[in-house]
Amino acid sequence: MTIRAVLFDVGGPIDTEVIHEQQTDRVIAAALVDLGFAVTAGSLQAASDAAVASFAPNAYATMAWELSGHSDPATRAVLARLNATSNERREARGRLEIREGVPDLLSELADRGLLLGLAANQPARVVADLDSYGAGQPFRHREVSGHHGYRKPDVRLFLRACEDLGVEPAECIMVGDRIDNDIAPANLLGMRTVLLRTGRHVRQQPRSFDEMPHREVHDVTSMRRAILDLAELGP
Repeated sequence: MTIRAVLFDVGGPIDTEVIHEQQTDRVIAAALVDLGFAVTAGSLQAASDAAVASFAPNAYATMAWELSGHSDPATRAVLARLNATSNERREARGRLEIREGVPDLLSELADRGLLLGLAANQPARVVADLDSYGAGQPFRHREVSGHHGYRKPDVRLFLRACEDLGVEPAECIMVGDRIDNDIAPANLLGMRTVLLRTGRHVRQQPRSFDEMPHREVHDVTSMRRAILDLAELGP
């Protein structure tokens, strides 16, 4: 079936989230230390690795849970601290950390006739943030979880994008950085998938053949090549 559309996650492929993840780790560690738990760089990394390997829906909650010895009150306190500092951290990092080359890639894909859609667990305000960085305008489907309430890996988020774009799932490519949230559900729907190895989930591995991405990439150049190859659009 001909590829007509490309869906993009925001965190990872578009927003590098480097500073965001650093900020998040600092808040998690500080909150736990304030509660009397010992946290080291090594234990923080081990907790992050455990959350990624277990396909935890909320990596931050699982990290806090691991670091606190599976304490429910401590985990909830950490999540409350993260929520309370969310706006402050967002502004401190400039709202988004746009991956170099991505705005040009999005414009090129749209110019080549591909329909672009967002497929992301994000607050609704992220669309305006993308627009302000020149990365939102090429998208025809401009809804994220904050608009309709569906959160990946719920396939309804992907189907909502397909409906809005007027395409079938098999006519789509999904580009994301997580196997659990992006690749597995998109594969289930019959989409082609591109996994960008980056960020906290960079070492996440498929649990079965069904979760294997069609392409695995590490930068914008190889992302472009993979998309054009899967869409059979040439160089």
